[in-house]
Amino acid sequence: MGLTLALNTARASLAATSNQIAVSARNVAGAGDPGYSRKIAALVGTGNGGVVVSITRATDAALYARTLSANAASARGEALLGGLTDLARTVGDTTDPTSPAARFAGFEAALQAAANQPDSTELARAAIDSAKALAGSLNDAAGAVHAARARTDAGIADSVARINDLLGQFERANAAVTRGLALGADATDALDDRDRILTALSQEVGVTAIAREGGDVALYTDGGVPLFDRGARKVTFSATTTFAAGTTGAAVVIDGVPVTGANSPMPLASGRLAGLAAFRDEAAPAYEAQLDAMANGLIAAFAETDAIAPNGGPRAGLFTNGASALLPDGSAAGRLGLAGRIAINAAVDPDRGGNVALLRTGGMNGTDYRDLAAGTDAAYAGRLRALVSGLTATRSFDASLGLGTSLSLADFAEGSAGWIEDLRKDASETASYQKTLLSRANEALSNVAGVNGDDETALTLQLERSYTASAKLISVVNDLLKTLLDAVR
Repeated sequence: MGLTLALNTARASLAATSNQIAVSARNVAGAGDPGYSRKIAALVGTGNGGVVVSITRATDAALYARTLSANAASARGEALLGGLTDLARTVGDTTDPTSPAARFAGFEAALQAAANQPDSTELARAAIDSAKALAGSLNDAAGAVHAARARTDAGIADSVARINDLLGQFERANAAVTRGLALGADATDALDDRDRILTALSQEVGVTAIAREGGDVALYTDGGVPLFDRGARKVTFSATTTFAAGTTGAAVVIDGVPVTGANSPMPLASGRLAGLAAFRDEAAPAYEAQLDAMANGLIAAFAETDAIAPNGGPRAGLFTNGASALLPDGSAAGRLGLAGRIAINAAVDPDRGGNVALLRTGGMNGTDYRDLAAGTDAAYAGRLRALVSGLTATRSFDASLGLGTSLSLADFAEGSAGWIEDLRKDASETASYQKTLLSRANEALSNVAGVNGDDETALTLQLERSYTASAKLISVVNDLLKTLLDAVR
């Protein structure tokens, strides 16, 4: 009876050690996978002297939640930085000769040169060409904003499609976990798969995971909207193919609740989706509003006044609102889209049959709007000097534009270029900081749940010695039983 018990014990030990070695081999194979968690094979007594192997995984719920949060914050920073970098690269800065800020300086110099030599047709034409380049740079910058917003909107559509796909995968993985746990099977690999999906999901949208009975998990956005609760919730979005001034991109809707846009009751705070929405709905429109204010200031600074009664009121002079001679009212609504529409008055544009002399005399809106002092004197510089003064004069700007309320147009343009660059720099520093936090969180989680190759190798050697000892015990018992049987015969 004693030999039989020893044999059964050795066989049970052999089977348990074999299972432990297999688990250790799984750990070694998964050591290079960042989504793999170390498996722990624990021996559990059965009550009759036997043992079974219970497989669990190393994890830390608090560290994993911190990793998800850091992942979402890093993804938001990267998405916002990408949009700002794209826009800053497109519109240039004050050192770029094609930027609006540089064009202002070039136009001021050309206009001053024309004022110093008012009888020079060449200098007058150079000033008009410079004005045309300035208007064109504002047109191009507005177009760049619209294009950047369209690309970002397409990125939002891609993110929404990925979120829906990941939620579908998560639903299947969650079902595999709950089913495995209910049957008492090894569900550790299914848990790893579910965590991989959740990590990928956190890159797109800030997410909070709530563990429930039976291994089930519910997911909510960082704003509190349910993403998964017994089933995946639908995420919807209608892409906008073309953006113009004043276009409002559609909101992302999760489970019937808008999570992006100014009217969202439960907005997203992190994730790639939040970063894309922040650029499309906040940063880019704010920059375009500054461009519109520049265009509005130019049109107002070069307006012509009626010199002969009855007074017809001021009209657009060198710079016009498209083909219209009417002056914008200066309100936020009146300024909307001006940067994309500002143009040179056809009456003074030689490329369209205009007369460059009207820059010196005025009268782009008819003879009533001519400078009476100019007469026929080709050397008269009074109006040109007034135009230079108007261009360099301090003007009032809306405080909501974020650049101050009293600046010259050139200073406002430089401030706008500096504003977008400062925004990009801040986003870069924030993104770098968030990436560091994510790296530290991943490192901390890896120290707890990751696989250490040296430790696994040492454990495997120890298990192999235990396996050898059990096998030797079986051999000894076998020899004793054989001797006993031989003696009985």
